[in-house]
Amino acid sequence: MTEAGEGEDARIKSAIGIGSLLQDGIGDTIRVSLTEDSIHEIPVARALVEMVGKTSNVQRPTFNVQVSFDPFSYSRRATDTIERDGFRVGGEELMRVVVRRASFDKVAHKIERLGDYKPEVVYENARVREIDPGDDEEVARLNLTDEPQLVTVRDDVGLPVITAFRLLAAKVAPRHPILLKDELGRMKEEGREFLPTLLNAATNIGSLLCDGIGDAVLVQGEEAPGQALRLSYNILQAAGSRIFKTDYVACPSCGRTLFNLQTTTARIKAATLHLKGVKIAIMGCIVNGPGEMADADFGYVGERPGR
Repeated sequence: MTEAGEGEDARIKSAIGIGSLLQDGIGDTIRVSLTEDSIHEIPVARALVEMVGKTSNVQRPTFNVQVSFDPFSYSRRATDTIERDGFRVGGEELMRVVVRRASFDKVAHKIERLGDYKPEVVYENARVREIDPGDDEEVARLNLTDEPQLVTVRDDVGLPVITAFRLLAAKVAPRHPILLKDELGRMKEEGREFLPTLLNAATNIGSLLCDGIGDAVLVQGEEAPGQALRLSYNILQAAGSRIFKTDYVACPSCGRTLFNLQTTTARIKAATLHLKGVKIAIMGCIVNGPGEMADADFGYVGERPGR
């Protein structure tokens, strides 16, 4: 991800771009590129490798199913639209952000101050159908129901997250919207730092969103409700599934960069943070700049020293 940018958003984009491929068994060497001092790139790369190492040795059963997505082109999985907790979910609706009741209660008194990071659907109010996608009888019972259900993978299923949700999407009838989770469990490791939590959530949820799977998301690996909400929305933004703020792409800087990319990026952000839905590219040189900012609305590129 050579134009990921900086900060939390850059780490999320790196996890979606690199972590998802590693989870599919693709790749032998990685390089994380951030618009920060190079020393900050190494911990992110190491954390990605460590995260994948924890799941690579898990025994996985073989399933004889037809996948519901094309890995070479994006198409959102078509579902019916349903209403849950006052919000429309599925179909062409926005990807919704779901929280547990306990998390909602912690932020209920300050919802108006949360700005763009508000909780939308409370899990316990949403009549979520939890199933084991490996249980054919359970899937068959769901598919016999005419009314579309909001479905998710049950927490105690012994499968990696990406595997479980791909299997769910392949086997349940397309009318049923799917709620994605970052982890199939609600127990957070004691002492775990936020970076592994962020990378794990971005890899698992982000890769599924890029497969076209999912209509709502629930981050349950982070206990702090405000931080979990921010992470949920930022993953949706990074995957291009729900744009709610200004999107920045910026290269990591190299020997061709003829100005201070970090200070320039900060200056541009300060002037443009209010432009919600606009994509702005900040590139260090005229070699890679035009290609990497091709899909941006505005581009800023270094032409020569001081210009």
